[in-house]
Amino acid sequence: MATIRIISIFFYFTLTYSYSLFTGNAVGHQSTSWSLNQASAKRLKLLEVYRKEIGIKEKSNRNDGSRVESYLQYTGHSKGAPWCAAFVSWCLGKAGISNPQTAWSPALLPAKRIIWKNTWQKEKIQPQAGDVFGIWYASKKRIAHCGFIDAWGDSIIITVEGNTNEAGSREGDGVYRKRRLKRTLYAVADWATARREDR
Repeated sequence: MATIRIISIFFYFTLTYSYSLFTGNAVGHQSTSWSLNQASAKRLKLLEVYRKEIGIKEKSNRNDGSRVESYLQYTGHSKGAPWCAAFVSWCLGKAGISNPQTAWSPALLPAKRIIWKNTWQKEKIQPQAGDVFGIWYASKKRIAHCGFIDAWGDSIIITVEGNTNEAGSREGDGVYRKRRLKRTLYAVADWATARREDR
């Protein structure tokens, strides 16, 4: 009986630790506790979908290529259009999450979906893997780039985003997993959690 109990405890902790690695629950020495009951099946599916896209590249650095064009087609656009938001929309759709199917970044961060803003003094809800971030560009006077939060730290955020590059440009060449300073984000939206208006 004691042996069975020890094995059960070992299995539980192994499962919990594996889950923390799966959800990207670490940013350097910073960590955030994700509990198993916080994650919905759709959120876990979303993580699986967007992580599989890491490494996708444009064909000729002109917002083209088979996969990139699939993202754009999902939003009613063709090759050549900026696609960071189309990538987010496509991933949400593949995970079975209702979304505006848009290639327009601001549309993915509507007020009713915002759970975090850079201007708030305190975090009301802590963002987690699968939430959508937006970056404000003063030159455009709007959110002009977006992607997924993959891990949320005290000052460093791990992201997965499309139409970027190693330098973090909003006009890049592929899907990358990146480190960004939290202070450079403008807002974060939660699409994985069902809202009353979605039902």
